[in-house]
Amino acid sequence: MLSINPKMLRRLDELEEDFLPRRERAVAEDWRGEIDGLDLTLTFLRSRRHQAERFERQGPVSLGLPTIPSQMEQVSGA
Repeated sequence: MLSINPKMLRRLDELEEDFLPRRERAVAEDWRGEIDGLDLTLTFLRSRRHQAERFERQGPVSLGLPTIPSQMEQVSGA
């Protein structure tokens, strides 16, 4: 799963600011398909913003380095 870089939070805010007037116009013009599409996009955008904010608070998770069993462990049946 791709993660949003927390540096992009400002851009996500700009996108939402752009979509809200478009949605208002779609409601005023009764463009139902457009309203549904914008609602879906706004939901996805907000979800990504929350994900980026959560990642920013938590920071990256260290998974450590994998270890390779030595030749002796493999021979002994471990």
